[in-house]
Amino acid sequence: MSASESGGSVVRRILLGSQLRRLRESRGITREAAGYSIRASESKISRMELGRVSFKARDVADLLTLYGVSDEQEREALLSLAKEANVAGWWHSYSDVLPGWFQTYVGLEGAASLLRVYEVQFVHGLLQTEEYAHAVVSRGMPDASAADIQRRVALRQERQKLLLSERAPQLHCVLDEAALRRPYGGRAVMRGQLKHLIDISERPNVRLQVMPFNFGGHAGESGAFTMLRFPESDLSDVVYLEQLTSALYVDKPEEVALYERAMERLQEDSPNPSGTRDLLRGLLQLT
Repeated sequence: MSASESGGSVVRRILLGSQLRRLRESRGITREAAGYSIRASESKISRMELGRVSFKARDVADLLTLYGVSDEQEREALLSLAKEANVAGWWHSYSDVLPGWFQTYVGLEGAASLLRVYEVQFVHGLLQTEEYAHAVVSRGMPDASAADIQRRVALRQERQKLLLSERAPQLHCVLDEAALRRPYGGRAVMRGQLKHLIDISERPNVRLQVMPFNFGGHAGESGAFTMLRFPESDLSDVVYLEQLTSALYVDKPEEVALYERAMERLQEDSPNPSGTRDLLRGLLQLT
């Protein structure tokens, strides 16, 4: 199963959840009442509507009945969506080293048609070499076993196949120069990483820019973020903000618009992809 196919199950979960929420609200039914009808808690309904749990066909059928959905065609469409939403993604085999809160992101990443990223601490995971990734994971998890570190690196490499796949998304990435100046793994590793960035930036689906130190203050002042856009027209853009032990997903249009503007300004103020490759070659000579 490809990353886009398994990632699509996460998107379907979110789509089904949002449709169930709209149906519930249109009937004026509380989450508590909906939970009671399927022998579940109010928080379970909330998690279902946010697309953060799998769906039991019986629960979906009972909720549709409660919400007055009697048309067989409409019921069948939503029940089919529930079945498709429960397909396990390839990343589940890495659940021993993959935090639950990050699994949702990996699924969304695999389903996106456009990824727009700003990174300041290190090179984005989709653009890391194996050696650089190993250095990053080792530094970030000093108590992890060698086997765990290698599993995390392997997961990162598996994610990177997305950029080379038949249905590869567009990746627009702005790296702060700080990410390239901060050494991980020594001189040889950093030289290999810079060369890889130059090479991969030539791919038609990758737009790489570097925000240079000499620009001064810029629109990325709030820190790293990722914006995801999906081919499904009824799914809005999502902003992903990663924290130390959890993640935040922002989807309110007015808030997403602020990140959109910040990304646009970062792209406007950074050297274009050609100028960025010149900058990367200059850093390579200094490394």
